[in-house]
Amino acid sequence: MRSAPRRGPGARPAGGRDDRLARPPRGGRPAIDPAREAAYEAVAAVHRDDAYANLVLPRLLRETGVSGRDAAFATELTYGTLRQTGTLDAIVAAAADRAMDRIDPPVRDALRIGAYQLLHMRVGAHAAVATTVDLVRSLVPGAAGFANAVLRRVGESDRAAWLERLAPPGSTEPVARAALAHAHPQWIVNAFADALGSLDEAELALDADNLPPPVHLCARPGLITPADLAASLRGATVGRYSPYTVVLTGGGDPASIPAIRDGRAHVQDEGSQLVAAVLADAALDGPDGRWLDLCAGPGGKAGLLGALAAQRGAHVTAVEVAHHRAALVAQATTGLPVYTINADGRDVGKDQDLPEGGFDRVLVDAPCTGLGALRRRPEARWRRQPSDLPPLTRLQRELLQAAFRAVRPGGVVAYVTCSPHQAETSVSVTEAARRSAIEVDLMDARPYLPSTLPEVGTGPTVQLWPHRHGTDAMFIALLRRTA
Repeated sequence: MRSAPRRGPGARPAGGRDDRLARPPRGGRPAIDPAREAAYEAVAAVHRDDAYANLVLPRLLRETGVSGRDAAFATELTYGTLRQTGTLDAIVAAAADRAMDRIDPPVRDALRIGAYQLLHMRVGAHAAVATTVDLVRSLVPGAAGFANAVLRRVGESDRAAWLERLAPPGSTEPVARAALAHAHPQWIVNAFADALGSLDEAELALDADNLPPPVHLCARPGLITPADLAASLRGATVGRYSPYTVVLTGGGDPASIPAIRDGRAHVQDEGSQLVAAVLADAALDGPDGRWLDLCAGPGGKAGLLGALAAQRGAHVTAVEVAHHRAALVAQATTGLPVYTINADGRDVGKDQDLPEGGFDRVLVDAPCTGLGALRRRPEARWRRQPSDLPPLTRLQRELLQAAFRAVRPGGVVAYVTCSPHQAETSVSVTEAARRSAIEVDLMDARPYLPSTLPEVGTGPTVQLWPHRHGTDAMFIALLRRTA
């Protein structure tokens, strides 16, 4: 959408943004703050086109020339609105006295970003209301008065008061209350509580999902050290647990970092690095030159495994079923001993590049709901549904059984998911092993994780958490083929 006239770079405040309103240009039409318009267009694209915020927002910022503090404002407004959508919808619907599906989609998204400013950001109420009303006027002129009335009602109470008004009694519906307070669907609240053993701790995990995550880089071993990478970047620090992690704290575009452009490093959550390293470090008897990444796209773990394999004289076969993602894997592993094939990982024994018993180490980074990375993918919590689980868990178990066929006797398989949902973690592992004709034993993954990593549980599998470890909620199980 490009119907609204633009002005120059958004004004900047002391300690944040300046929320002075733009003067209407000649002709009387409102000038829309470019940062707010970029946020609106990103949110609208997510809801209208099933777009991904992490892909669409950077493009919008480039196109509009929004940078610096204004880009940070637009990013917070976009990601915050998407994370809080369910709770914002409940509040806006109450203020409007009508269901959200009875509000025109463009107005609905504008009201969400207006309400987010009122309830979550240090933006003056007048600026939040006036700029949103101007935005609505540029989108649906006849709805400007309605938007003004709704936002003024929203602004009459703070977030805590709205939650108290709308939440069911905690003693009778604690999950529903937690879902509203922490802006997650109830089924995800239940999944976290089941995995953690209590709703109280689940609420800590839900809170962590609502915090902007840091950017983690992986310094590829043998190509650059974390210390050297951190020293080359302003505000960067070496990670706490993974021996390859650098944490970016100064913002900026990781794609502009020289070490990323030339393949010495890549963007990857510290938890993903840890679980890939567990496979590489697991004790192994016999040959150790043939590694397999059975679900390699988009290539982060294949990149780390490839760098490790290069130091050990090994090579990695990286399998990806989607053609465009296979191309991303090949690009991400340029210069490393990684052979990328565009194939279905379940075709072990049918594809000549995937022989049975042909590999010493196998990684199954299985497709999953992604509930462990909700802090990085703000729209995902509202898109995923419980109905997504059956086809995903079936695929996970088929891939894991294929990995059992691919690994040689005495070799090791690592099953990894970016989800703490028990149906995708321990249940998938148990069921795949039970249904396989190949004998496997669970290994204890804990000895292959850093000794400084806290709260790794009683084993043999390990579940990482944002609120405990500062990583995505990665799960890992190690299995050895016995015969």
